[in-house]
Amino acid sequence: MTTTPPEMGMIIYKAIYQTADIADPFKEIKQQCTTQLMSRYDEFKKQIVTSEDPLYTALKFSCFGNAIDFGANPNFDIAKDLENLIDKDFDVCEYDKFTSVLKTASNILFIADNAGETVFDRLLIEQLGKPVEYAVRSKPIINDATIEDALDSGIDEVAHIMSSGCDAPGTILELCSEEFKRIFNAADMIISKGQGNYETLSDQKRSIFFLLKIKCPVIARDIDIACGSIVLVESKYGN
Repeated sequence: MTTTPPEMGMIIYKAIYQTADIADPFKEIKQQCTTQLMSRYDEFKKQIVTSEDPLYTALKFSCFGNAIDFGANPNFDIAKDLENLIDKDFDVCEYDKFTSVLKTASNILFIADNAGETVFDRLLIEQLGKPVEYAVRSKPIINDATIEDALDSGIDEVAHIMSSGCDAPGTILELCSEEFKRIFNAADMIISKGQGNYETLSDQKRSIFFLLKIKCPVIARDIDIACGSIVLVESKYGN
């Protein structure tokens, strides 16, 4: 009861993969999601760059992309969820805090979540205008993004892709590589995508901007917002 859901998920999914003798059971669906979204990349980019505030719109798109989670919702429908994306908005957005930190940051660590939404992460990185380290899982776990998934989204064109060294559906710092921990501690700004990363990093004593869709009542209570909400919030240890 003292461990986080991503820690438990890592053990459970590894046992399933070992028993089934399948290293990446979500590989096909991850590729389908990425291909489908990449086919609309130019359309999404045009919506972003022609909007009143391209950075805000890119943040919004990236956050709504976090709904692509076959661990939380195996019946997720990309086409349906993307309807009228430009008209949707955050439920909570600490945008002023975000832009204030971004303005003075010289480097950014962007911690990825799911494959597919990596396409929206690419669109967001294009609007940040700063050097970015894009951290993904070290091995396949559920539909979380790996280096291969990030490359399929063209992240290498806008950021340096790296493995966190952790193969849990979150970022458990004790299991991460020394390189990742060094970059984590040195980053001027950290953007963390998804609920799994929130569950494993929200108690870290440094500023982290969490960009996610709330998918369970426990996290909803922790952030004090309704399930299903789309949020950009700074950690409680922010400036």
